[in-house]
Parts: sequence; structure tokens; C-alpha cells
Amino acid sequence: MTGRTAPAGGDPAAGRTPAGPGPGGAQPYDPLRLCVYATVALLAWLGGAWVVLGFAVLGFTGYLRARRAGLARSRCLLRDTRLVLGYLALIGSAALVALVRGFTG
Repeated sequence: MTGRTAPAGGDPAAGRTPAGPGPGGAQPYDPLRLCVYATVALLAWLGGAWVVLGFAVLGFTGYLRARRAGLARSRCLLRDTRLVLGYLALIGSAALVALVRGFTG
């Protein structure tokens, strides 16, 4: 033990600061994912199929790289990275079809 204590206000090196104690001294749940989901939905609504295609390609690329690096199971609801890749490919394909139909009338 070095005798060092964590600085007041949390661990800035880890990017975490305490949100204040909840009931029983536990940290309250931070629904950050819900904010992220709402932001992505807003962008998709405003940008239409272009944004959906962009997020699908971004997600597919990220999961493909992770799978090649050895990730076989994800924290995603689908769990298996092959299923996640198929799901993202399906979303990207649907967005691409919507864009082509929009251009061809």
C-alpha cells in the first residue's frame, strides 16, 4: 500500500466522477444508454435512410474488426457476433433499398 488516496471527486484518470450516493449509499443508475438511443433515433429521423445506412456501416465495420480480433460473443442482445453482423447487414441493405427507391421514384 502506497498510502495514496484517490482525489476528491472521483478518479479523473478513469473518467469517472461520483454522481452522489443513492439509497443505502449505492450509486444511482445512470440511464446514459437511453440518451444515446434517443439521439441516434433523432438523427435517423432527421437524416432518414442516409443516417441509418451510415450507422449500419459503422456498426458492421466495428463488429467485423472485433470479430477478426477474436470477439465471438457480444453484449448486444443477439450475443453471437455473426448474428449481429447479419442484423447490421440487413439494416444497411434496407436503407440502401430505400435510398435507391427514393432516387428512382
